[in-house]
Parts: sequence; C-alpha cells; structure tokens
Amino acid sequence: MKYLVLLFLFVSTISCAQKKTPIAGETDFQREINSEYKDATKSPLKNKDRKDFKGLDFFKFDSIFVVKAKLKRTPDSNWFKMQTTTSRVSDERVYGVLSFELKGQTFQLNVYQGKELMKDDAFKDYLFLPFLDNSNGGDSYGGGRYIDLRIPSDNELDIDFNTAYNPYCAYNEKYSCPIVPRVNYLDLEVRAGVKVFLK
Repeated sequence: MKYLVLLFLFVSTISCAQKKTPIAGETDFQREINSEYKDATKSPLKNKDRKDFKGLDFFKFDSIFVVKAKLKRTPDSNWFKMQTTTSRVSDERVYGVLSFELKGQTFQLNVYQGKELMKDDAFKDYLFLPFLDNSNGGDSYGGGRYIDLRIPSDNELDIDFNTAYNPYCAYNEKYSCPIVPRVNYLDLEVRAGVKVFLK
C-alpha cells in the first residue's frame, strides 16, 4: 500500500511538472518579454489575447542587427512635448545623436530622455530609442518600434535591434504610446526584434 501511495505521488509530480510549459524564446530578451506578457500583473495584452498566449512572434536573431554606435551628446537641447497616441504628451529632450553603420549604409537616430523618468532612481540613466523602418506595416508594427538603452560612461553605445519591441498600444488601445518622430526613420528593413502582433 505504501508503495502504491509513493507511486501515485511520483506520477502526480511528473504530470504536474509536464503541465508547466517553459517560457518560449530563443534569447534572454525573448524569454523575458514572453514571461512579462504572460503575467496578468504586467502584461499589456487584453485578457482574451493572454488566455491562449504562448509567445510573441520574433524575427530570427541576426547579429548583423547588433551595431556599435557613436553617441554625440546634445546637452543644450530643449525639452519638447512628444506626441502620443492619445491626448497625453510626454516631456522629452534629445539626449544625443547616434551614428552607426548597418548593411553598408550610415544612419543617424536621435535618442531621447524623459523628464519624468529622470526623477526615478531606477530610470535616471534610461534612454529611449524609437525608430521607423521599411518593415513597418508588413512584418512589423505599423507605428514603429522601441529599444531601451542606458547612458554609457563613454561616447559609444551598442544598439541591438533584436531587442526592438512594439509599443503597448499595438496590443491594447487603452495605452498611451509615444509616436515615433519621423526623423528617426531608417530607409531599410530591420528584420530583427518583435514582429507585428496578429490578434
């Protein structure tokens, strides 16, 4: 009898372990964002979309889209009201200009700093890199994507486009998302990062 009880407990433990699905994703970034979107306390997904959520669609990781950029700081830049997808505006400034080469072309993107986030110790060195590219409206979200960066100690920054993610309003219209400035347009397809969300 004791053996049967132990056997039952063993089988139950295995079946419970098998029910727990591992977080989908091929990279740390992919697993991290999938874990966040599965979590009801953090996810931007609507309940109906989160119910059967197994993971976001990503472009395959491509090291071509990991670039080293030169940062030219713009300490005298003015604060401005960045438009969002709602009536809310966000106080931002151009922290600097990033110059880099990608697929044989030279590009520049403005990188932004938010006035409110600077007051939070966890985000005082946070930089916001929104961008548009030729994959928008096809394989990637039409409104462009974002990359999170941190202020470097020198004048170089690594930009990993494989970590580009969609604004929350790509999943749920209740969110207010900064609109990517047209100046941050890349005239090529950035086939890296999160793909368009198919509801």
